[in-house]
Amino acid sequence: MGASRSSGLADALGPDEGAGGPPREGAGSVPEESPDSPENPESPESAGEPMCPEPPPDSGAELLAALLDGMDAALCAFDAGGVVTHWNREAERILGWSAQEAVGRTGFAGWAVRRADAHEVQGRLMAAMDAPGRQVHEFALLRKDGSRVLVRTQSARVLGADGKPAGVYCAFSEVHAQIDLERAIALSEALLEDASWGVVLVDVDLRPTVVNAYASRALGGGRTTLLGRPLGELVVQGVEELEAALQHVLAEGAPGAPAEFWVTLRTAEGERRRCWRSGFLRLASPLAEEPVPLGVGWLFRDVTAAKLAQQEADRLRFRTSQLHRAVRTASECEDPMEAVTSLLDFALAGFADHVLLDLTADGPTAGEVMEGERLVRTAATPSVAPGPCLLVAGGSIPVRYGPGHPALQAVERTGSVRTSAGVGETADAAAARAAERRWPRDAAHALCTVLRSRGRTLGVLTFLRAANRTAFERPDTAYAETVAARVAGAVDLARAMGAGE
Repeated sequence: MGASRSSGLADALGPDEGAGGPPREGAGSVPEESPDSPENPESPESAGEPMCPEPPPDSGAELLAALLDGMDAALCAFDAGGVVTHWNREAERILGWSAQEAVGRTGFAGWAVRRADAHEVQGRLMAAMDAPGRQVHEFALLRKDGSRVLVRTQSARVLGADGKPAGVYCAFSEVHAQIDLERAIALSEALLEDASWGVVLVDVDLRPTVVNAYASRALGGGRTTLLGRPLGELVVQGVEELEAALQHVLAEGAPGAPAEFWVTLRTAEGERRRCWRSGFLRLASPLAEEPVPLGVGWLFRDVTAAKLAQQEADRLRFRTSQLHRAVRTASECEDPMEAVTSLLDFALAGFADHVLLDLTADGPTAGEVMEGERLVRTAATPSVAPGPCLLVAGGSIPVRYGPGHPALQAVERTGSVRTSAGVGETADAAAARAAERRWPRDAAHALCTVLRSRGRTLGVLTFLRAANRTAFERPDTAYAETVAARVAGAVDLARAMGAGE
């Protein structure tokens, strides 16, 4: 760049001034002034007048040199005759030619371009003088060591003081670096538009600043309405874990593997529970000398359907295994009623908190069963604490369920009945309702299924869950009916054996 500064300074002063030689006579010479001339600052007339300090004659050239050397792109300039007038440090880094070696050469022929290509390259560069705007070209230039490098150039004309083209400037960079930049820009635009993952840029205050289309749909809002809002306004449950992850990324950096978060969202249709598989990236400014966090890039995908399917498959596999173990254990029991309690113990694991077995007395009529007079509590789990299912000693007194009891509804429908405590019901009200139905006090969700064998109703099997667990669903009903069929077979065998004795 020193050569470009020297060239600019020489053009300002003239070709022979400042070189140590005497000034030329004629048009380029400056007449010597007399001491009494009014223009002489030492003259008496001007001695008392204040003088305005003037900048050094080369301050503009020094500023231009500093600006050119600080550019991230390589830059060179040509005058109207194709002579190199400027050459910055990035151009020197890419091609290896210093400013002293480049400035003053005519074109690139023989040093920065092969001679066979020089005419075409020079013509395309200088053609910018005759066309407005910028022109983009790709050339193969020569490095000082003889190797070739493909560059992409942007050239435009330079207008002189008279408004006529006075030269051309050319900014260039290596093609692979330019392509990398374009790819990075294209990737960011694609992620923030129509990516198949949600992308949210979060600032250091943990507020969204950019949201793509996928994320706006997942969060249940518009792309602009979500900006600047705390995450707690969007996420009802699970926001603490999400914000903790974002703060960790800001402080420590991105985790090594994706994380899964279960959250509950507040939407216009109500609350929705979703599972998001999330990855995080800490964003830092590329312009700062030290990494300064700008926020967090949060990428996520809704995997709720896959997680629910996986949970259902795991649940089904576990229940199948439990039934298999229960049948094998029951087959070794000599007493069929002992087999019943073994079946219920295996079925209870992970499924319910309590189980009740109510059987009909010998030879009841349908009306008697419906009135609840002849259902007898035969086996049950402890009502105050978890425990095994045991036969009720001396169980011969009817339970006396009231009208509309779920167990009686199951008998009437010859099927299954599900029921749960009311939404917002107090603990005392729930306990009173459970006591009225002859259930343990903590029972909030019930599943009653009828016991049928050889076309006869043998009783009712009731599974109960506490309030801290979810209500019974349709897959739970299918499992309970499978257990009830096996229990009914064992009960029927016990009665047949008792009748034969």
